[in-house]
Amino acid sequence: MFDREPDDPVRVLDVSGELVGDRPDLSDDELLALYRHMRLARHFDERAVNLQRQGRMGTYPPLAGQEAAQVASAMALEPRDWIAPSYREHAAVHVHGLSLSDILLYWMGHGAGGWRADVNVLPAAVPIATQVPHTTGLALASKLRGDDAVACAYFGDGATSEGDFHEGLNVAGVFDVPAVFVCNNNGWAISVPRERQTASPTLAGKAAAYGIDGVQVDGMDPLATYAVMRAAVEKAREPGDRPRPTLIEAVQYRFGAHTTADDPTVYRDEAEVEAWRERDPIPRLERFLRETGRLDDDRIDAVEASVREQVSEAIERAENTARPAPDAMFADVYADIPPELGEQRAHLHRLRDRYGDDAFLRD
Repeated sequence: MFDREPDDPVRVLDVSGELVGDRPDLSDDELLALYRHMRLARHFDERAVNLQRQGRMGTYPPLAGQEAAQVASAMALEPRDWIAPSYREHAAVHVHGLSLSDILLYWMGHGAGGWRADVNVLPAAVPIATQVPHTTGLALASKLRGDDAVACAYFGDGATSEGDFHEGLNVAGVFDVPAVFVCNNNGWAISVPRERQTASPTLAGKAAAYGIDGVQVDGMDPLATYAVMRAAVEKAREPGDRPRPTLIEAVQYRFGAHTTADDPTVYRDEAEVEAWRERDPIPRLERFLRETGRLDDDRIDAVEASVREQVSEAIERAENTARPAPDAMFADVYADIPPELGEQRAHLHRLRDRYGDDAFLRD
């Protein structure tokens, strides 16, 4: 797996769903779970965008097109492993144990959303690349404790232009930590194309500077992504040959906007989007499962129905969660609140005393 050139992407399924590489060791149930998780992610994404457009949720970053890279890579991890996501890994963190309602609550601005104490997922990192050194630190802690937990960072191609990316990978290579760094290269860092990010032929090739392995994979091929990720996780988990960390460049495309505050038509040609839609990971896997007798119309209909029900229940649960008190925004930030924030909190309390809680909790 790691004896390939960085610009030789690993591929198992071609765009028509035909096997062109070695199928990873996944059972029929696991293959169907992979498919269902991808369908769930797509439907969740569509509903989340609609919630934002209806004013029922804040700004949201769509993931459509990236389901394969997220779901397949997360399925290659164990529950004891850690995920340090960026802001777009809704599918990956859900596979790792975070509920859909927890994810929605985060984008609804609820402080309880986006993490749970019993799930090894860090809160979403909106600042670019800050989760990379966090991942190196988690992995180093795992190594010092002598356990075999692996830490995985997810980030976009734009993150490779940040200092945190280089510092995190450099330390990971020097200290030989059990980490996997997954670059979801979706072609655009907001409105900046990948070729304006770096003169390097590939992003995976940057791994050589840190003395670690780099591998490029077709990120819209779920079976290839799983195989590459599984090999990287196993290499990170088992003691032995250096280097243990791996940089994975998953080449893919985001079909929608960078966030719901973005207009991609300003900087992207629709013909480019349509060309990438031909590589859509969901029908690609669906065709493979159909042709190998693992999927049929009845099963697809059952998946669609269960996915819709699960997402609807998650939305209802999130929207029925009690909203936090307005002054909760001041909690858990400073041990000793600064004077200027103390005055703001006091002013909020004066307004509440005058107008009551309803004035703050009104939609």
